[in-house]
Amino acid sequence: MTTTTPKLIAGLGNPGPEHDRTRHNVGFEVLDRLARRLAPGSVARSRFHGALIETRVGDQRLLLLRPTTYMNRSGQSVGEAIRYHRIDPSEGLLVIVDDMALSCGTLRLRPDGSDGGHHGLADIARHLDQESWSRLRVGIDEPGEVPGRSWVLGRFSEEQRQRLDPALVEAVLAAECWVHHGIETAMNRHNRTVAS
Repeated sequence: MTTTTPKLIAGLGNPGPEHDRTRHNVGFEVLDRLARRLAPGSVARSRFHGALIETRVGDQRLLLLRPTTYMNRSGQSVGEAIRYHRIDPSEGLLVIVDDMALSCGTLRLRPDGSDGGHHGLADIARHLDQESWSRLRVGIDEPGEVPGRSWVLGRFSEEQRQRLDPALVEAVLAAECWVHHGIETAMNRHNRTVAS
């Protein structure tokens, strides 16, 4: 029997070709790879101020959402989808984002927590009025002396890409594990630094 209430995975980033493959768009990259794995050939529709793919993984309905609101307004898109489908965020929401506090190649899953200064997470927390929902952070390295805004809107170096690409593969597996087994199992299996 198919589960009525869907789960929602949102990958955060900024729309437009000028933002493709930038550090801030790691969430988009993971979501796109996940869509190719779980919903091959599916075409996203425009819904909830984003691009949405609806699919099934076994008996579980699954929504894959790419907000098109720009990072700082991600909560508008995620909040609309959550309310429309009556999803309990603490049970049925996973948000995938970049994280400057983690080195490239490092993944961190958590069931809740603060936004850690990430504007996309902060906006989602405002729209949901809670912080109890799963998040998958993908490390993009600290900016050093580069201003944070310039860092996240810049592209990865070749050396960073070599560390990041296997982590993106692992992030897809982590998100799929979350769908099947929940956050605790996904954390136990996938919270690590992925070797290139």
